[in-house]
Amino acid sequence: MKQSSFASLNFATKKKQTRREVFLAEMEQVVPWNELEALVEPHYPTEGRRGRQPMGLSTMLRIHFMQQWYALSDPAMEDALYEIESMRRFAGLELNEDAIPDETTILKFRRLLEQHQLAQRILDTVNAHLGQKQLLLRQGTIVDATIIHAPSSTKNQERTRDPEMHQTKKGNQYYFGMKAHIGVDLGSSLVHTVTGTAANVADVVEVANLLHGKETSVHADAGYTGAAKRMPSRRLAWHIARKRGAIKAMKPSRYKRALQKLEKLKSQIRAHVEHPFRVIKRQFGYVKVRYKGLAKNTAQIKTLFALSNLWMVRRQLMAMTPARA
Repeated sequence: MKQSSFASLNFATKKKQTRREVFLAEMEQVVPWNELEALVEPHYPTEGRRGRQPMGLSTMLRIHFMQQWYALSDPAMEDALYEIESMRRFAGLELNEDAIPDETTILKFRRLLEQHQLAQRILDTVNAHLGQKQLLLRQGTIVDATIIHAPSSTKNQERTRDPEMHQTKKGNQYYFGMKAHIGVDLGSSLVHTVTGTAANVADVVEVANLLHGKETSVHADAGYTGAAKRMPSRRLAWHIARKRGAIKAMKPSRYKRALQKLEKLKSQIRAHVEHPFRVIKRQFGYVKVRYKGLAKNTAQIKTLFALSNLWMVRRQLMAMTPARA
């Protein structure tokens, strides 16, 4: 049995739960830990060749998820484990009893997930779990993309920008970085498919990669104009927004007013695709790429959207799952 430190005992007797404690308690209850640990376990080392033994898989997976929830780098995550008792408790660590993983250990675990391409399987596992709970309906899909900024400065050791990122223009402003493309379930607003490209790749180019194959309808903004022509073999009901300039240029008429009402209805349906973007950017604080190259950053956004799915339906999941003692 672990011996509790004075900090841990004082923490247990405090009068109020912080928002971080509430959040971590909810995630402890709704994340399908057993399935995710079973997914990583075949690739996780059980014995070290030299030195200390590897950290427990359960601990490292929880630390990896906390990195995503709180937008922490590897060194910042190590510091947080030393400073914040609620994070140590979530990871199952005691300050005076257990070794705290250093930033290299945290880095190696992330690279293990990248090496075996487990981010996509984490998303698939989470969605399979939500499907079993009948929270993922898969009848219609909303597609959209968002730009994730990357450092545009060349004031670094290589004196160059990331060659896999690219510049693009949106409106009258230029952006440098990548795009996160998602396919969202129409009924639940949950993300079922994620891809990552350079920022200059047109949204419509990725549309075929964002459909799971069982949907009967697709909803998208004007950036996906012509998507149906790219997939002539698929019998789908395409609901693509018209370009605003085309409607604005029309003369006032009953047809124009009817068209404006139809476009408003389309936009109300498409608005659900913005919910996952809001979660990862505002709730999880992910506004800029952390790593170099598309592969690493795409792996991160897949993990982020898997976790955003769980956060968005946490109340439904908690109602279905008895709280752990």
